[in-house]
Amino acid sequence: MSDFEFIFVLYALVLGLSLVELLAGFGRTLENEFESDADGTRFRFGWLTPLLGAFVLLDLLSFWMFAWTIQSLITVSPSALLGVMIFAASYYLAARLVFPTRPELFEDLDTHYYRVRRTVMGILIALVFAQWAFLYSVEEVRAAVFTPMTLGLTAMLVGMMAATMIVKNRHFQAVLLVALCVRYLVIYLI
Repeated sequence: MSDFEFIFVLYALVLGLSLVELLAGFGRTLENEFESDADGTRFRFGWLTPLLGAFVLLDLLSFWMFAWTIQSLITVSPSALLGVMIFAASYYLAARLVFPTRPELFEDLDTHYYRVRRTVMGILIALVFAQWAFLYSVEEVRAAVFTPMTLGLTAMLVGMMAATMIVKNRHFQAVLLVALCVRYLVIYLI
C-alpha cells in the first residue's frame, strides 16, 4: 500500500460520509415536501438550500479530485493524518449543516439557508486557504500552481463565496449560487 492509499482511505471515508450527509438531507427535505403536499400543510422548498447543497457537492468533488492530483506529494506522518482528518471533518460539518435535520420545523427552507450560509461558506473558504497553504509549502509545485490564471480563478471563487455570506437579497443569492455551480461545471468539463 502506498502512502497516498493509506491516507486517502481516511480522506475518502470522511468525504464519502459528507456526500451521504448531503444526499440524506436532501432526501429528508424532499420527504417533508411530499408530506406537506399530502396533508395540506405549508412548506416552501425554495431554491437557496438546494443550490447550496449542489455547490457544496461540487466543491467536495473538487477537493476529492485535488487529492488525486497531489498523490505523489503525500507521505504518511502523524501531522499528515491529523491535517487530513481536520480537513475532511471540516467538510463533513459543512455538508451536515446544508439541510436541516428536521425540515418539518420550517415553513420556508430559505430561512434555514440564511441561518447556515455564513458558517458553511466560512468553512469552505477556510478549506480553500488550507489547500493553497499546502500547495505553497510544496516547493516542487509552487511555481506551476501560483499562476495568474489559477490565482484569478481562486479569487473569483472566494469572492463569490464571500458575497453569499454578505448579500441578503434572495435573487442575488440564487444568482451567486448558480454562478458558483456553473464555475465548477465549466472547470470539470474543460
